[in-house]
Amino acid sequence: MKKAVFPGSFDPFTLGHLDIITRGVTLFDELIIAIGVNSDKKYMFSLAQRKKFIEDSFIGNPKIKVVTYEGLTVDFCKKNAVEFILRGLRNPADFEFEKSIAHTNRDLAPIETVFLLTAASTSYISSSIVREVIKHHGDFTRLVPESVRIT
Repeated sequence: MKKAVFPGSFDPFTLGHLDIITRGVTLFDELIIAIGVNSDKKYMFSLAQRKKFIEDSFIGNPKIKVVTYEGLTVDFCKKNAVEFILRGLRNPADFEFEKSIAHTNRDLAPIETVFLLTAASTSYISSSIVREVIKHHGDFTRLVPESVRIT
């Protein structure tokens, strides 16, 4: 069974995340969307809200599991017998950042990172941009799935 984890803070969950998960789930038997908890970070949405946004987007998909975790992603993978980490790439800067993490993870454990390019239609979307739009009362509905629009 090929298991992958798609880690992130998902603050909030965006159409870019949805795109990567929708395409990535076809590559694996199980895809675990793992919401990382970082006590040093201030989030716009609570952990429970972020988890619900994602769960509501994938109701009825038995191949997708949504969990929360603390610590290193590679340790989460080892504890849960996960062989792959799925990551989305929007641009060259993402690639350089993610490449360093992938090499480090491979040094720490036998984990392979699989990169998917985001769709052109969502490549400009980031959670930080969505937070700014929300903060300034802009229309963020075209940037997020229906589950996030109800906030």
